[in-house]
Amino acid sequence: MRVKLHHEGVNVIIITLITIIAVIIAMFLLIGVRPVSIIVTIICLAIFATVLNFFRFPKRSFKGEITPQVVVSSVDGRVVALEEVYEDEVLHANAIQLSVFMSPFNVHANWVPVAGKVTYVKHHNGRFMAAHLPKSSTDNERSTIVIETPGGDRIVVRQIAGAIARRIVTYVEPNEQVSITDFIGFIKFGSRVDIFLPLDTEVLVKLGDRTWGGETLVARLAR
Repeated sequence: MRVKLHHEGVNVIIITLITIIAVIIAMFLLIGVRPVSIIVTIICLAIFATVLNFFRFPKRSFKGEITPQVVVSSVDGRVVALEEVYEDEVLHANAIQLSVFMSPFNVHANWVPVAGKVTYVKHHNGRFMAAHLPKSSTDNERSTIVIETPGGDRIVVRQIAGAIARRIVTYVEPNEQVSITDFIGFIKFGSRVDIFLPLDTEVLVKLGDRTWGGETLVARLAR
């Protein structure tokens, strides 16, 4: 699988690299080649490697048959919520909430989970509590996207910032036609994505399951 770096990380990578080079040069100029300078250099290189790992951007493709009923995971991570809830922002009805939490070590590109037409996009300011907590879905900074499928279902996708994540990027816009091969956005550092599905949806994952964005079949719509 070919891996490249996501364009959202270019500025962060450049700033991190410049800062690390400056720290290493200053360290060796001030104290020379000593154990402490070698340790600091190793720590700096480890930090840079972590940043590169975070912004990796693997090329993905869904291996199964792409139909209007297919729902794929929007992100890499683990399923942390799978329950019937009342979605009060858009649907004003009960729905199945399927939430996947991303650690700082996961790919943070966000894929479109279902094919259809984008009918609603809204950003909400909010808190930055840990993204795995249930209240983060309604209290944290977030972006809500609604996709209407060919079968007439409205699928709500919510990008949620976490305790570390401080920037949510949403690429899709209202009236745009999207497919599961498209990207819905990007969230920098630890965060989560909620998908709200109709009650008659066949869910194909369970709590604790690991998912891969754009690849893992997580559910199948009834229509």
